[in-house]
Amino acid sequence: MSNSVSGVMTIEPASRVRGQIRVPGDKSISHRYAILAALADGISTLRGYAPGADCQSTLTCLSKLGVPIRIDRSTEDQLEITVTVDGLGLGGLHQASGKINAGNSGTTMRLLAGVLASHPFDTTITGDGSLCNRPMQRIVDPLEAMGARIETHNGCPPITIHGSSLCGIKYTPVIPSAQVKSAVLLAGLQAKGDTIVQESLATRDHTERALPAFGVETSLNSLGIGIKGGQRLIGKTLQIPGDLSSAAFWAAAAAALPNSDIEIAGVGLNPTRIVFLELLRKFGANVLVKTTGIQAGEPFGIVRVRHAKVKPLVIEPDDVPSVIDELPALAALASHGGDLKVSGARELRRKESDRIAVLVAGLRQFGVLVDERPDGFHINGESPRTGGTVDAKGDHRMAMAFAVTALGATSPSVIKGHNAVEVSYPSFFETLASICE
Repeated sequence: MSNSVSGVMTIEPASRVRGQIRVPGDKSISHRYAILAALADGISTLRGYAPGADCQSTLTCLSKLGVPIRIDRSTEDQLEITVTVDGLGLGGLHQASGKINAGNSGTTMRLLAGVLASHPFDTTITGDGSLCNRPMQRIVDPLEAMGARIETHNGCPPITIHGSSLCGIKYTPVIPSAQVKSAVLLAGLQAKGDTIVQESLATRDHTERALPAFGVETSLNSLGIGIKGGQRLIGKTLQIPGDLSSAAFWAAAAAALPNSDIEIAGVGLNPTRIVFLELLRKFGANVLVKTTGIQAGEPFGIVRVRHAKVKPLVIEPDDVPSVIDELPALAALASHGGDLKVSGARELRRKESDRIAVLVAGLRQFGVLVDERPDGFHINGESPRTGGTVDAKGDHRMAMAFAVTALGATSPSVIKGHNAVEVSYPSFFETLASICE
């Protein structure tokens, strides 16, 4: 099905995908659990921690800040990763001996900025070339309003945080963002008084669910969360569910190819994430979901997706914050004969790559009719997909999306930069080979 040679991956066409699989631990939850565990009193054990480079960056940065961390990997199952964190308590991080490096992870940089804003020392956080082009002013403004001082390079990394005593604020993010919300809440946890984040559109609520799991009281309304500063956290043993954003690519592949049937076990079913599954149904896929448990407020279960005729789908701006990471998977599905219109997704241009431009360029290499728009795209996948050579531009989700598109091509396809999947899903291509027929 696939073959990696000299930095490129060749994907052979497939007639269908079938099988029962698991996906890596949820990236968003892994980041948050590790950070909260570092701020907790006592030891936390995090099972099923995400294996990708992004979540490793969070652990590396925390280690540089003095947090004792042990990583245990199963010799039999590469998805079985257990991270043990010996928490330093609220405000207990140490000054790093030099810069700390968040790699490609915007989540690491933004959330740690919120944590470090209250610590009485200076910290510089840098990253790779892609991360150093991503916007950080969106966290600088609220954190400085709380009392910190933060230096950037024209609003981008590296960022230098001059920590200080903070005061709580009420804040509405200019751009709906779970990362901005989380950065403010983490700062508020260590601030005097109350901090309230009021959203204009709902975003992922993993932070709201993780805080009570570590013993923090919060107040919630329909689009807002409040937190009282100075609360102590308690170390916990927690299981991290599978990442639905990673599962999205298998769901898209099953929906795209006739006679396909994929079952994904142990995947997270957080209500702020399953909008993707609802849109997949609207797109025409046969989707069955069964919740099998809940831990620390995070439901998980089984998702089964089978092929059905693809229908036209329109994704409006209000839907975008809930599916921003799954849009590449939906675009890949649309390339298999669907009609997909997306608007209000300008934020895609500020991810690991300009995902709108990279997606449009790649799909055109496959012969797909696609119209690029400032805040989205229109894909008409009725024309046959020819094999092509595409460049993922160092973006893990682009590499996975192009692989799903390539399954329905008339000849083999080549993906440059396929190793970007190491960021979130190191075993992606091995799993792909195991389910293709």
